Amino acid sequence: MAARRTQDAAGLAFDAQSDRSAPIAFLALPSPAVADIALHILVFLFIAAFLAGFIDSIAGGGGMITIPAMLLAGIPPLHTLGTNKLQSLFGAGSATIAYARAGHVRLSEQLPMAALSALGGALGALLATVVPGDVLKTFMPFLLVAIAVYFGLKPNIGDVDRHRRMSVFLFTVTVVPLIGFYDGVFGPGTGSFFMLAFVTLAGFGVLKATAHTKLLNFGSNVGAFAVFVSYGVVLWKVGLVMGAGQFLGAQAGSRVAMKAGVKVIKPLLVITSIALAIRLMADPSHPIRVWLGW
Repeated sequence: MAARRTQDAAGLAFDAQSDRSAPIAFLALPSPAVADIALHILVFLFIAAFLAGFIDSIAGGGGMITIPAMLLAGIPPLHTLGTNKLQSLFGAGSATIAYARAGHVRLSEQLPMAALSALGGALGALLATVVPGDVLKTFMPFLLVAIAVYFGLKPNIGDVDRHRRMSVFLFTVTVVPLIGFYDGVFGPGTGSFFMLAFVTLAGFGVLKATAHTKLLNFGSNVGAFAVFVSYGVVLWKVGLVMGAGQFLGAQAGSRVAMKAGVKVIKPLLVITSIALAIRLMADPSHPIRVWLGW
């Protein structure tokens, strides 16, 4: 199999031929290709997916919940990645539908962006083995903290659109596939990067940026998911159950975001970015921790 080394959505590196997860006994699955999964495991994963969908629909970062939950349940890392992309499709798709119905994103006009995001996600997933993952892991916590500081301290970021700094065409053919590629090859913080790009380069207000972020995140998930399906590492039963939780959570979260706007989105984006940075640094295999001998 080509994908011998890959990373989870929280930035942890795994060897695809090994299983370094350490499941708690009462959640452990007997094998990566389980036909019958215990009901309490499915309920646990459904709840985790609901919470992830709620948070992700507002500020991104749902992988911080779903990836550890699946690993805790004993699902091997590579199957966790593939299954995570399946259930993420439901959350991103659900939030996109909710925002589109409210008029915050026009799907027909944004399809080229979504398609290029999907292409980037597929290429990223395919090339995950040759991209220097350790380099990305080294700098990601600092980039996420910088995003948190930017959104936390910049007072004039609101729901009103501002001056566009990049043309629609240039933004579509450069920024969108680049972030989509990042999502496919690494993953954590994708929503934060899309948000930052829409606010700073496209001049979108925070709510509009959130709506468009979910559409493009859906696109990059589609691309990466197609690659994982081709490798046969998707647990469909788990993914569909979690997908139901994601769908419901995203519906609830997107409604909260549309009702409260920037008052909820900004602080949750800051908290999520910082939490994800901490999550990455908590990994004992993080290059900085290895270098410092922590």
